[in-house]
Amino acid sequence: MSDFRPGAPAARGLLENVGEDAGSADAARGDTRRGGAREKVVHPRRRFGRYFRETGWRHLVGIGVGIFAVFPLLYVLSASFNPNGTLLTANGLFQRISLDSYVQLFGSAQHPYGAWFVNTLVIGLITAAGTVLLGALAAYSFSRMRFTGRRFGLTTLLVVQMFPQLLAVVAIFLLMVAIGDIFPAIGLNSQIGIIMVYLGGALGVNTYLMYGFFNTVPASIDEAAKIDGAGHARIFFTIILRLVSPILAVVGLLSFIGTSSEFVLASVILIDPEKQTLAVGLYKFISDEFSKNWSVFAAGAVLAAIIPVALFLALQRYIVGGLTAGSVK
Repeated sequence: MSDFRPGAPAARGLLENVGEDAGSADAARGDTRRGGAREKVVHPRRRFGRYFRETGWRHLVGIGVGIFAVFPLLYVLSASFNPNGTLLTANGLFQRISLDSYVQLFGSAQHPYGAWFVNTLVIGLITAAGTVLLGALAAYSFSRMRFTGRRFGLTTLLVVQMFPQLLAVVAIFLLMVAIGDIFPAIGLNSQIGIIMVYLGGALGVNTYLMYGFFNTVPASIDEAAKIDGAGHARIFFTIILRLVSPILAVVGLLSFIGTSSEFVLASVILIDPEKQTLAVGLYKFISDEFSKNWSVFAAGAVLAAIIPVALFLALQRYIVGGLTAGSVK
C-alpha cells in the first residue's frame, strides 16, 4: 500500500503538483503575488476617440432622443400653468405659474370635466376588459383547435384591420340610429352603444398578437389537463389565462389608450355633454373661434394623461415580454 501521510514523498509530490496548477491558474487570470498579497493587473484605459467610436455616440443619440421626447411634455405642462390662456407666451418654460386653469377646469358648468373623466375611465376599462376577453377566446380557438377556414379566418382578421374605422363612420351612425329606434339603451347617444362599437373592432391585430403568444405555450399542458378530464373552458380559464398574462396586459393597455384618445366615433355617437369622453370634451375649449383657452386645454390634457401613465408603469414589466413573445409564432 502507498503511504499518503503528509510527510511521505508521494504526498509531497501531490501537493507540489496542486501548487503548480494553482499558480498557473492565477497567472492565467492575470494575478501576481507581491509580498504575499495578490494584485490584479490593471489594463490601460481606452482613449476617448476609440471610446466615442465604439459606444460613446450611442449615449449622445440617447440623450438627443430623450430631449426630443420630454420637451413637448414640459411645454404642455408649462402651458397648463400659464394664466394668460395662450401657448404663445409659454415659450419661456415655467416663467409664470398659476393654478387658475385647473380651477377653471372643474368650475365650468358648460364643460363638465369631471363627468368626462369618469366617462372615459368607465368606457376605457370596460372596452379593455371586453377586448382582452374576446381576443383571448379567438386566439385560443385559432391556436388550439383545427377547423375548416382557420387560416383564412386569421388572414381575414388581419386584412380587415388595414382599413381605418373612419371609413365606416357613416355606416355606424346609420346603424346606431336604426338600433336606437328599437333599443334606445344601446343606440345613438348611449355609452353602452359606443362600447359595443369599440368591441366590434376588438378582433384583428389583437387576436393575431395573442395567437402568436398562445403558440408559445406548450400543447402538452392542454393534453395533460384533458387526461385529467378538463374541457376547453376549464383549460382556458384556469390554466392558459395565467400563462399568457403578459400579452393580456399588453392588449388591455393598448385598448385602453386607444379608446381614451379616440375622437371620431365618440363625437358622432355621444351627443349630450354629460355623456361625452375627454377627447371630445377637451376639444370644446379650443373649438370656439373667439374663446380659445389653450391653458385650460393643456391642464385637462395633463390630468387626462395620469391614468394611462399609471397603467403603463404598473404593467411595464409585462409589455416587453408580451410584445416580443407574441410577435414570433
